[in-house]
Amino acid sequence: MRFYGLALLAGAAVLGACGGGDKKTDTTATTPAPGAAATPAPGAAAPAAGALAKMPATGATHEVKMIGDEKGYRFDPANITVKAGDGVKFVMVSGGPHNVSFDPTGIPAGTQAQLNANISDKMADLQSTMKQNPGESVTVSFANVPSGQYNYHCVPHLAMGMKGVVTVQ
Repeated sequence: MRFYGLALLAGAAVLGACGGGDKKTDTTATTPAPGAAATPAPGAAAPAAGALAKMPATGATHEVKMIGDEKGYRFDPANITVKAGDGVKFVMVSGGPHNVSFDPTGIPAGTQAQLNANISDKMADLQSTMKQNPGESVTVSFANVPSGQYNYHCVPHLAMGMKGVVTVQ
């Protein structure tokens, strides 16, 4: 019985040493040194430097449905032609999760940064977030991008042929 009492006391002492007390917060990463508040680190860019502003659609908004059913996984319509400045609203209908992902090698050169900025609900580079519930949508504005073809697909269903092309005139 004495052994259990000593083990219990030793355990309590160890736990007491590990827990409790005030938690110190490391403020070195969030609090700048005096006089350095307005000066970025050497070689560091300002947070918004080089970022492009989102350009809202100035023309019509076209709807493309994201579908997964007994007929397969598809965008409807998969291939669509829009005018510069139009928007495309991709709406989750069934069979999700779905998203919209543009192929960086399948879009006009020099458009990646603006297209990224124009995706309403972005998850990663040239990709929207996943849409899981019917009615959820993502809108992509084709304002301030050149004419050409913009190849896109659904990441989870690419192997099943869920892809399309937006042609901007």
